[in-house]
Amino acid sequence: MNIKLLDEILKELPKDKVSSVEFEAANIVVYTIDKEFLFNGRDKLRQIVQKFKKRIALRADPSILLPEEETEKKVKEILPDVVIDKFLFDSARSSLTLEVDNVGSAVGQGGSNLRTIQENTHWSVNIRRKPPMRSLTVDTMRAVEFQESEYRRKFLNNVGKRIYGGWKSGKIKGWSRVTVLGSGLQIGRSAWYLQTSESRILFDCGIDPAVPHGDPNEYPILDSPDFKIEDIDAVVVSHAHIDHVGLLPYLYKIGYKGPIYCTEPTRDIMALSLIDTVKIWTNDSNTAAPLYKVEDIKEMLKHVITLDYEEVTDVAPDIRLTLYNAGHIIGSAFCHVNIGNGIHNFMYGADFNFSNKQRLLNRAHTNFPRLESMTLEATNCGPKDQSLAREEGEEEFLKLLLDAYVNGGKVLIPVFGIGRSQEMLLTIAHLIEEERLPKNLKVYIDGMVGEVTAIHTAYPEFLNHQLRNRILRGDNPFLLENFEQVSSHQRRQEILESTEPCVVLATSGMMNGGSSVEYFKHFAPDEKNMIIFVGYQANGTLGRKVKDGEKDILISNTGNYDDRLKVNLRVEQMRGAFSGHSDLYSSKKFLQTLSVRPQQFILNHGEPSKIKFYAEVIRKLYPESRVYTPDNLDSIRLGKDDGSRREFGEF
Repeated sequence: MNIKLLDEILKELPKDKVSSVEFEAANIVVYTIDKEFLFNGRDKLRQIVQKFKKRIALRADPSILLPEEETEKKVKEILPDVVIDKFLFDSARSSLTLEVDNVGSAVGQGGSNLRTIQENTHWSVNIRRKPPMRSLTVDTMRAVEFQESEYRRKFLNNVGKRIYGGWKSGKIKGWSRVTVLGSGLQIGRSAWYLQTSESRILFDCGIDPAVPHGDPNEYPILDSPDFKIEDIDAVVVSHAHIDHVGLLPYLYKIGYKGPIYCTEPTRDIMALSLIDTVKIWTNDSNTAAPLYKVEDIKEMLKHVITLDYEEVTDVAPDIRLTLYNAGHIIGSAFCHVNIGNGIHNFMYGADFNFSNKQRLLNRAHTNFPRLESMTLEATNCGPKDQSLAREEGEEEFLKLLLDAYVNGGKVLIPVFGIGRSQEMLLTIAHLIEEERLPKNLKVYIDGMVGEVTAIHTAYPEFLNHQLRNRILRGDNPFLLENFEQVSSHQRRQEILESTEPCVVLATSGMMNGGSSVEYFKHFAPDEKNMIIFVGYQANGTLGRKVKDGEKDILISNTGNYDDRLKVNLRVEQMRGAFSGHSDLYSSKKFLQTLSVRPQQFILNHGEPSKIKFYAEVIRKLYPESRVYTPDNLDSIRLGKDDGSRREFGEF
């Protein structure tokens, strides 16, 4: 079966009622010019779906749609008791999205209101919940697909043509292999390249934030002989951290025009992070010129296709993709691909967290239908990587905050804007609500933490069950009155000059830029103050130097001189209790809980000593499996036992 699939479907439909049949990526859309067929043709469509085993939607041709202004009036008449925050029209695809305060009331019993709207306007209607915290990023991202409506329709149709151009219903025999373009025996610049006899898929394309901008080791090795930008069928993104997405816009700058697949929150946070990265590069006179501009980020966003967890979709002629919750940050995913209609199942496992004590997210998914090969991170999987139990960690954190408060000191918590910052806010909110922290304790949020937090509240279905229910009830812990977003340089100066004890959560988490550095400069000389590290500090970063106990530190400025800083404040490191990565114990529990027993494990995203140690752990748990520890540029054939048990360092 190939792109003649559309012709075959068209034969099943009444010619006088259909204007076109088009691909929408892996799905198919039938556009009708007949108002009656729009409602009466669903039975016929179900028969076609049963025959071709494809998702097929029936929509009105744009020519028969009620004009937008009249549609708004009609919808308000149909939903008089629903507060509609936004009408978002996708005219090229005959789709209308309503952003409302009450989804249930808008949908109606059994979807009755949606049917009534379509009968009166002919638009296909989608309902979204109005975010409890307004996010400029979410607003912008949700508008992109509507502003680029005509382009998106053509783009998605071309994606479908590529997917089904060589599609076959039976098993597709052939070879497959993965090549490490980044994150082999290192943390940072994650990029993995899957090649099959039919397709080419790139998983992630990040940078190494611990390497100076402009250094070639900052980027994935895209000049590999195997890698050609024009060959890529799709890019799949695991999550929005810069070490996984930082080079994506560059792909579009050098000619890639294909799709990026990820979850919806990953798309939004990725956009925010990338724009912030360009600003940092642009404003720092000590770094090389930016690799890409905001315009390249916008071009990239036009090509993003979002998926829900456990939604199965074809992304290439022989590759079917499913994303599963990885528990690392909001929207983070294990990327499971079925190759050749069942020949082999491979999972790109990037960062994940299997702790069930998180206040923010559910723990990583472990129930997979089939899985023969998988990659796994080793970030926190060394012999000494045993985190505090979450309860112990919260008690220790509470004691530190109280010590600083009693001493009249200020506490700086350098955080990654995504994930750990929200986890810390929820922990602080819990301690204040339980009256274990002073009710007048001020908590300042600086950097992009506030915007990222707003994005979290826009997607409550991606949060853990308890938090999701609180937000949907209108009991949003992120809106605690103790929390204040620092929105200006003047306000930051007032906080720095104040003598009142407080807690500051500021980006970046490794203090290699961002507002955390400014707070540190002011807090460092005073021994009453404290800095608490809650995340990984890479070698070479300011955060690592402070964590390791350096007391006389050279601080780079944006001008032509540097400052020497005396570090007198108290330095504390939380031992993994709030980490977004599984430690050795929970990683072993993850492996023991897996519903499948993979034949191949491929380790990455860790310091070499930790990868070596973790490889031995897995070999003991899975003695029948092969464990690989590749370096960058190494390739591994999937599903083939070549008789070698490659040990660390033998590639």
